[in-house]
Amino acid sequence: MDIRNEIALVTGANRGIGHSFVTELRRRGVKKVYAAARRPDTVPEMPGVVPLKLDVTDDASVTRAAAMADDTTLLVNNAGVSTFARLTDGAEEDIRLEMETNFFGTLRMVRAFAPALGANGGGAVLNVLSVMAWMAYEHSNSYGASKAAAWALTNGIRYELAGQSTQVTALAMASVDTDMMAGIEDDKSDPDVIARAALDGLEAGSLEVLADGRTAQWKSRLGEDPALLYPQLSAHVAANPKPIPPGTDLDALGHHPGRGTTPRAHLRNRP
Repeated sequence: MDIRNEIALVTGANRGIGHSFVTELRRRGVKKVYAAARRPDTVPEMPGVVPLKLDVTDDASVTRAAAMADDTTLLVNNAGVSTFARLTDGAEEDIRLEMETNFFGTLRMVRAFAPALGANGGGAVLNVLSVMAWMAYEHSNSYGASKAAAWALTNGIRYELAGQSTQVTALAMASVDTDMMAGIEDDKSDPDVIARAALDGLEAGSLEVLADGRTAQWKSRLGEDPALLYPQLSAHVAANPKPIPPGTDLDALGHHPGRGTTPRAHLRNRP
């Protein structure tokens, strides 16, 4: 897709990767960028940039934005939230907020803007995902679940929108130097670099952009046994075997006479 003279809409455009997208889109010759944010007054002034009030978790707000920006040909779903909630004991309201924003917010935008994209020649959708869609980590598993759902969504809408010639590209990356990651010690990418990589991939027709080495590595290992991906968990299971409850179907567990009483899962997870 040649994005010169296209009309883009970027969600979460007032800071971080969103602001980098707005700047890079204009640099590449996009005719107009709708910079969408819950508080449009926080969007930096820039020629060719139109601030747009938008809350992706609100149906009415999304409907109004779609009506006001019906000339959009490139939709960048960047808005997201991370509460660092754990799945097992994190606040349910935090977990729901992440799913409502990162999954349902993206879905709302796609459903609202798909007709305009089709009417305007097909255009493209760029969904901002995360390496956390493919890995587990102590403090971000709720976020990861929402991004895994968004990845599945992206694959699904790519199939469903192909008939109207809409290109759908996924962007995934690890830590980026934004407000969301402030205070977290990690190797972080420059958001400007991420935006450039994403748009390079979009213009080249890539269906998925893996913006850094860590993300590419985790994606390449999706087919591996979890015991190899998380050896520290395997060691814990091996050190703490659990007895088989009475009445358990041993054949279903892979147990056979003469091989002990450890379920196959425990055997597989031994280092």
